[in-house]
Amino acid sequence: MAKQPQPISPLKNFFAGGFGGVCLVFVGHPLDTIKVRLQTQPKPQPGQAPLYSGTFDCFRKTLVGEGVRGLYRGMAAPIVGVTPMFAVCFFGFGLGKRLQQRKPDDVLTYPQLFAAGMLSGVFTTVIMAPGERIKCLLQIQAATGETKYSGSLDCAKQLYREAGIRGVYKGTVLTLMRDVPASGMYFMTYEWLKNILTPEGKSVSDLSVPRILFAGGLAGIFNWAVAIPPDVLKSRFQTAPAGKYPNGFRDVLRELIREEGVASLYKGFTAVMIRAFPANAACFLGFEVAMKFLNWIAPNL
Repeated sequence: MAKQPQPISPLKNFFAGGFGGVCLVFVGHPLDTIKVRLQTQPKPQPGQAPLYSGTFDCFRKTLVGEGVRGLYRGMAAPIVGVTPMFAVCFFGFGLGKRLQQRKPDDVLTYPQLFAAGMLSGVFTTVIMAPGERIKCLLQIQAATGETKYSGSLDCAKQLYREAGIRGVYKGTVLTLMRDVPASGMYFMTYEWLKNILTPEGKSVSDLSVPRILFAGGLAGIFNWAVAIPPDVLKSRFQTAPAGKYPNGFRDVLRELIREEGVASLYKGFTAVMIRAFPANAACFLGFEVAMKFLNWIAPNL
């Protein structure tokens, strides 16, 4: 394993992670919209064709019906939330690594990196859960032909008025089930690939841009390979009418498997995987660039 840069600074991770998150949203949101619409489309009646036959059909219909703006529907919520969310995510990862070091120059094992990544998933849920709830509702309302919410703030206000804070945080458990193991896989894979791609005798901090993009993009693929099933359940649960699933995700899981089979847990797979590589490549590149800038202007931070 290549030697990790030392010392670990959770505070620098916080600022650099925020910038990386903004890069991720701008690159990945259009395919996130497609993913959510595929995951939440209603089951067709007998003899009827589904609303979307697949990823590219959904993309085409969204672009034709709503233009480019339709692909960025609901982006305000993740943009507002993504900077603190990814800042907290990378801070949690940095803190998780720091907590497992006995001395500053300790090099962490891959299981330790996985554990640090899992901690980051716990940290982000407080911000992620309401942002995901609002984003999903805004992404699907255009496809249903109804305009209940005029924007992210209006959606948050209506949710709070209808069900209080529980309405805003609906789907928190599923968000944890998705993000804790997926974040562990995400960061461990990225660190593993950086180590593999680092030439002998060189530091991981000297990796070229193409290698950073490759490591970050592949880390995103591994992340979503773990996250897709709970993400499908989360999207369906968060966009369902109040009271439809009284037992939470267990009811969603039973309904999906009963009506559409196990394959339904991988709805939106193509859109997710197409999005995962470029979005997360952009995220980690933004993180590494920001980290180098912070190390330059504040080496002792």
